[in-house]
Amino acid sequence: MLALRPDEVPDLFGPEALHRLSAATLVDPDTPVAGRPDQLAPRTARALAEADILLTSWGSPRIDLGFLDAAPKLRLLVHAAGTIKPLVVPEIFERGVRVCSAAEANAVPVAEYTLAAVILGAKRAFPAAARYRSGVRAADGTHRDLDGLGWIGTWPLTVGVIGASRIGRKVVRLLRQVLDADVLVYDPYGLGGLDDDPRVRAADLDGLLAACDVVTVHAPLTPESRGMIDARRLALLRDGTVLVNTARGPIVDGPALARELASGRIDAVLDVTDPEPLPPESELFDLPNVFVTPHIAGSLGREVRRLGLLAVGEVERFASGLPLRYEVFPDQLDRLA
Repeated sequence: MLALRPDEVPDLFGPEALHRLSAATLVDPDTPVAGRPDQLAPRTARALAEADILLTSWGSPRIDLGFLDAAPKLRLLVHAAGTIKPLVVPEIFERGVRVCSAAEANAVPVAEYTLAAVILGAKRAFPAAARYRSGVRAADGTHRDLDGLGWIGTWPLTVGVIGASRIGRKVVRLLRQVLDADVLVYDPYGLGGLDDDPRVRAADLDGLLAACDVVTVHAPLTPESRGMIDARRLALLRDGTVLVNTARGPIVDGPALARELASGRIDAVLDVTDPEPLPPESELFDLPNVFVTPHIAGSLGREVRRLGLLAVGEVERFASGLPLRYEVFPDQLDRLA
């Protein structure tokens, strides 16, 4: 069954995905489980009680103990979105239900956005555009006034990646393939094989912040990472460093970051902030060295169908008795965003 809002179904699953889903399972895409079990029509509640597989996404009801009681035959939950942490209770694993997530697919546009942010940040595109827009002219009278913007260019480049997460690893590979950059990675859980490349090296957080031209954040927001990049650590950044955050705003101390940016010492590309959303009067909107977007790096619009196709692929593998590719295990919960 699909445990989704009705309006989400066509966004996630196009005709091809629904055809494949129908070929692998008995599914009724026109009757999704759009609410709590005690709110369902009798026919839908009876179908849920017989369901082996549940497909969820962002608008799904929380799969808590009450929901699990209403779906006693459930064997697989496939989440056609990112993290499963706010969706399920840990007891789902004790009930023998296997859980998969489409976080791998959702990581793709975030990594792409990050690469674009690194390139545009290194080219000083945002402060240069602000000067151009305001009519500033260079000393020679041309429209390209780059004076005082610090170093400019994507080569040579040393990039610090905070978090060898699913997204972080994709970012490292793009940085190496597209920009031929040297990469330092901080992650207390290890680099996950990234250090097979001699130009990708592990670093402690303070050393990374002090050594890199660009720093990009890809750690999950956990009690340990909240406020991890505080005023002391922001002060370690060299003048002209570009900070990119597509992870979660509270990983970086918001007031401390605002002070650094207001000084003009560093630049930033921020898809997430603390607080989020920013109040309309936030000075970050007016600073020429800051580019702020409204949390758009993850899957949007047409990109969402990539999540649906990944989810359908997991259902097909499960129905065929094949190994799952994107399973989430209970010992990973503490590290998930």
